[in-house]
Amino acid sequence: MAESSPNSDRDAMRVAPQPPPGAWTLFRLWLGIGSQSFGGGTATQYLIFQAFVERRRWFSPEEFARSFSVCQLTPGINLLALTILLGWHLRGAAGVAVSLAGLLLPSVTITVLMTALYTSVRDLMVVRDALKGVVPATVGLGLLMSWQIAKPLLTASRSIGKGSLVVDLMLLIASGLLLVLSRPPIIVVLLTGGTVAGTYAWLRGRAADKVASA
Repeated sequence: MAESSPNSDRDAMRVAPQPPPGAWTLFRLWLGIGSQSFGGGTATQYLIFQAFVERRRWFSPEEFARSFSVCQLTPGINLLALTILLGWHLRGAAGVAVSLAGLLLPSVTITVLMTALYTSVRDLMVVRDALKGVVPATVGLGLLMSWQIAKPLLTASRSIGKGSLVVDLMLLIASGLLLVLSRPPIIVVLLTGGTVAGTYAWLRGRAADKVASA
């Protein structure tokens, strides 16, 4: 029987998911995320992706992307919905409570302090110039996060078939153009995309059943 190499053993250890966290561990993890969540929702989402997907592998990229997609349908702050959903998957009701507390406690405290500080320095030229640099950095984070969300879903569509991949790419492009050109309500775009994708999956399933029964 062939022996595994040290490199393959290290690779297996690196990609193996960590066991589900306890409530205290989950709270400390969210506390760290909340303390670093500068740059708005996109930056915080990137921190969550790193912690839960890349480092600890509690969720696959596709699972995270689907959870994020579900949260887009909820009213209010989608980031809080994502926090609740991830916490529920890992520790149930206790996970929801510690996740929200860990995320909000430091972020709310830091926001209050920084708002108070900003009122005293907002007219300084150096502050205005610094804020101008924050915008492109945030856009860059948004593009990176969008790719990390889209990539696993497109990969899954490609594994299903070229037709599924084409439909998803068309939805991706069409929804972006629709929002830029006509600015319809977000919920209309989301429901339309879901309806189109669901209808295509239903038609593909019917076609497969006909082939199987022929």
